[in-house]
Amino acid sequence: MNNLSLLMDGFATILTWNHLLIMVIGVMLGMLVGVLPGLGAPNGVSLLLPLTFTMDPVSAIILLSCMYWGALFGGSTTSILFNIPGEPSSVATTFDGYPMARNGEATRALTLAFMSAGLGALAGVVMITLLASSVAQFGLRFSSPEYFAVYFLAFCSFIGMSSSAPSKTLVSMMLGLAFATVGMDSVSGGLRLTFGIPDLVKGISFLVAVMGLFGIAELMVTTEEGLSFNGIKSRIRVRDILRTMAELPRYWASLIRSILIGIWMGITPAGPTAASFMSHGIAKRFSRHPERFGKGEPNGIVSPEAADHSAGTSALLPMLALGVPGSATAAVMMGGLMIWGLTPGPMLFITRPDFVWGLVASMYLGNVVAVILVLSTVPLYASILRVPFAIIGPVIVAVIFTGVYQVANSTFDFWLLLFFALLGYLFKKLDYPVAPLVLTMVLGHRAEEAFRQSMVMSDGSLTVFWSNSLVTTIMGLGVLMLVWPLFSRMLGLRGWRRRLHRQKPQASKPATPDSRP
Repeated sequence: MNNLSLLMDGFATILTWNHLLIMVIGVMLGMLVGVLPGLGAPNGVSLLLPLTFTMDPVSAIILLSCMYWGALFGGSTTSILFNIPGEPSSVATTFDGYPMARNGEATRALTLAFMSAGLGALAGVVMITLLASSVAQFGLRFSSPEYFAVYFLAFCSFIGMSSSAPSKTLVSMMLGLAFATVGMDSVSGGLRLTFGIPDLVKGISFLVAVMGLFGIAELMVTTEEGLSFNGIKSRIRVRDILRTMAELPRYWASLIRSILIGIWMGITPAGPTAASFMSHGIAKRFSRHPERFGKGEPNGIVSPEAADHSAGTSALLPMLALGVPGSATAAVMMGGLMIWGLTPGPMLFITRPDFVWGLVASMYLGNVVAVILVLSTVPLYASILRVPFAIIGPVIVAVIFTGVYQVANSTFDFWLLLFFALLGYLFKKLDYPVAPLVLTMVLGHRAEEAFRQSMVMSDGSLTVFWSNSLVTTIMGLGVLMLVWPLFSRMLGLRGWRRRLHRQKPQASKPATPDSRP
């Protein structure tokens, strides 16, 4: 009941015309970011951060969070109408969304996607409402060893749950940790990795890195591929929307399963992209007609969208309560909180309850506003993609360079932007994940400080990380995540041997290509 009363206080905080207007603007900007390949939610949020420096934190976080919801919906729009995922997490939606739209059911595909996404996001917000205070109270038991254990678990979870090769994820994280140490050491006062460059004494701007990694790098890849937009014309009819909404309850099993997958993936650092792919794969595995997937199967749209949005919403819970972001966009938002002078973690619920519960309340209204706006403005945003990319690309570049200069009014940041753009381009060409690098850049210095403080407490003994049941449990989970890829490979090998053993009695039969292991 305490959470509900705090939530009501949050609604009282945000139910002003000013905040409602900010929600609409945020959703509209997010949809624009989502439909334009090359931006995406992390870079879109980082572009808006300089605009929030003069705003109060409540209004600022409402703008950023609503832009996040709009970007997720916008990515689904391009996935269905153009077969172009505006967001990485929308890739799985293209598998069945575009075929359904190509078959003349664009309205049905869009409605299934948006309603499933809205229900997934709502489930994530309800989970945050019920668990936020409990997680924050639990976090008050944490000291330096426990905080380092949480960061260790977050880093190891990326290795254990990432869809990329563990070695590539590890390389990405090591680079992020190295970038986080650039500048002046907060403990000793010494300079690290500055290479005699005065502009690096202050460290590497997180915003500049994100704009290069997510913005310019995506545009470089898009330009190289010679992307052209050939979309499906869509006319949204209210009658078709209502008919599809009435159809949605028959997919309740996929919805519940996908929401649970999304919430788990959001709380852990796996993120929305992994959640959408996993949910689509599991839906196909449990379907009575798996052959329909890839040809416009409704479950192939409902499952990834529900998982995507429930994961995107749930990722804000560990960011607020423990200071550990569950996705790249949550990491960017966490950087914004620190810029505004707020420290994510359990004390935030005590010192600024108006901020925390204003954000939670805005999630409820923001998602409702997003569903309504996205259904009514799909034709408008679809027409943007018919503008030649030769015009859209330079506009995006101009916006990014303007945002970079606004961070610190430093021309040296332009060189950093180009460096991270080249790094992001190489990562994408070599199939290295970018999200672990972003996570470690945000958490690297905090993990280092927690480790050093723990060493001071224990006189340099590593046993402090196994000194009580709480820290031992968290560290144990981290170690399990670290070795999980090797463990799962061993299980897969044993399963292959069992299947081979079962096939031995039938060895006299001629082998077919499908029967070979």
